[in-house]
Amino acid sequence: FNIRLNTASDSLNAWPYRKDNVAAQILFHDVHLLGVQEALHNQMVDLKERLPQYKSIGVGRDDGKEKGEYSAIFYDTTRLQALQSNTFWLSQTPEVPGSKSWDAAITRIVSWAKFRDRKTKKEFFAFNTHFDHIGKEARRESAKMILQKVASIAGKSPAVITGDFNATPDDEPIQVITDKATAGYLVDAKEVSATPHYGPTGTFTGFGPKERDNLPIDYIFLKGPWKVKKHATLSQTWGGRFASDHFAVLAIMTL
Repeated sequence: FNIRLNTASDSLNAWPYRKDNVAAQILFHDVHLLGVQEALHNQMVDLKERLPQYKSIGVGRDDGKEKGEYSAIFYDTTRLQALQSNTFWLSQTPEVPGSKSWDAAITRIVSWAKFRDRKTKKEFFAFNTHFDHIGKEARRESAKMILQKVASIAGKSPAVITGDFNATPDDEPIQVITDKATAGYLVDAKEVSATPHYGPTGTFTGFGPKERDNLPIDYIFLKGPWKVKKHATLSQTWGGRFASDHFAVLAIMTL
C-alpha cells in the first residue's frame, strides 16, 4: 500500500485528511501483513496510533533511522510473531545507509522480516520495497538484487515480496523478477489467484478520478508453496476521494 508521503501540496488530498481512511481500510480487511511505501516518520506514528494491535519493522531510507521515507512492514501481533528483521539499500553498497547507485534519482531500500504464524506455526519471510521512479538501470539492477537477496536471506523458506515497483508488467524489472528461466524467480500473486482478480487492474491514480491506465505498478510477489485464494485492487472512495494516490493491493493466501 503506497500511502503517499505527507505533503501539504496535496491540498485536500494531503495526509491529515486521509490518515483515518488509510487505517480504516487496513482494519476492515483484517490485514495480517502490510507493506507500506512513502511513509514518513510522522505517518508511521499516525498509523501506529490507529493500528494498536500492529507493530512495525523498517527505518527511514536517508539515514537508516527516522529520516526519509520508510518501506515499512506492519504486522498483526495477534497472528504473527517477528523473529528477525533488517533493511538493505538498493545500491552497490547495500549495507550503507543512505547509499544509492546506478542512475537512481533517490535513495531506495528494502525492509524485511522473518515471521512465525502463531496459528499454523509455519515460518516465512516478507520483503517490502519501493523502486526508483526515474532510473531505468536502477530498476533493472534493483530487480536483480531483490532476487539475489530473497534467495540469500530466505533460503528455501517461503517469502512474500510487496512493493511499488514503478514498473508495469511489460517493463524490464518485472520481466526480470518473473522470468521462469531465472533462478529464484517470483510469481505474481494475481496470476495464481483461485478466484478472478477483483477491482481495477491499474493501481496508480495520482489522486485523479480513476486509475491512470490498466497496468499495475504495485505488486505482491511470492516464492514457495503459497495458495492464493483471492487477489484485489482496493478502489474504495470517501466522497469521491481515495485513501492514497495508489490503490492498495490485497491477497488472501495460505501456506
